[in-house]
Amino acid sequence: MPRRRPWARRTAATAASAAALVALAVPAEAATTTTSTSTTAQAAAAADVDYATWQQDCQVVMDQALPYLKQRIAATKPGEKQAIVFDVDNTTLETDFGFSYPQPANKPVLDVAEYAQEHGVSLYFVTARPGIISGVTDYNLKTVGYRVSGLYVRGFGDLFKDVATYKTAQRVDIESKGYTIIANIGNSATDLSGGHAEKTYKLPDYDGQLS
Repeated sequence: MPRRRPWARRTAATAASAAALVALAVPAEAATTTTSTSTTAQAAAAADVDYATWQQDCQVVMDQALPYLKQRIAATKPGEKQAIVFDVDNTTLETDFGFSYPQPANKPVLDVAEYAQEHGVSLYFVTARPGIISGVTDYNLKTVGYRVSGLYVRGFGDLFKDVATYKTAQRVDIESKGYTIIANIGNSATDLSGGHAEKTYKLPDYDGQLS
């Protein structure tokens, strides 16, 4: 697969977002309102990343996560309900590399998710995507192999909240349902900050270029 230039990704992501609202295609993850201190360096870093590199880097992280999850699942306490929380864009789905619908699953992550769901772990998805595309997002995740126990998207009021705060609140809600969140997996600091997970695993975002 050819290299993905930052300007090309942004242009394609914008087109995909527009299509999502008009024709129910799925857009890229809503970006957080952060300010880059090194835009030039970020662009250069992303320009050097191709699909194969991204997949290799994702695999490295999942190779760390899977042994822990196997051990933690094997040690499930009587009556304990375990859950894993996932981000969506460029975490569970190939948003910036898979311009099709349904978007393909990010295979290293899907492999871990399949092991977990086959061993009784519930999968929850917390995304900054707006509620208007909840249905197509849910369908996409299920179609490519994820068993969705719950999908959290942003309602109108959530659009005015800090993304990290919004995502933390959703994990609190999952815990309120009686679940122990044994892992939280995402590609952005906003996916993982705020606690309410036993372990966190960060996938590459190349200085924010994969939102």
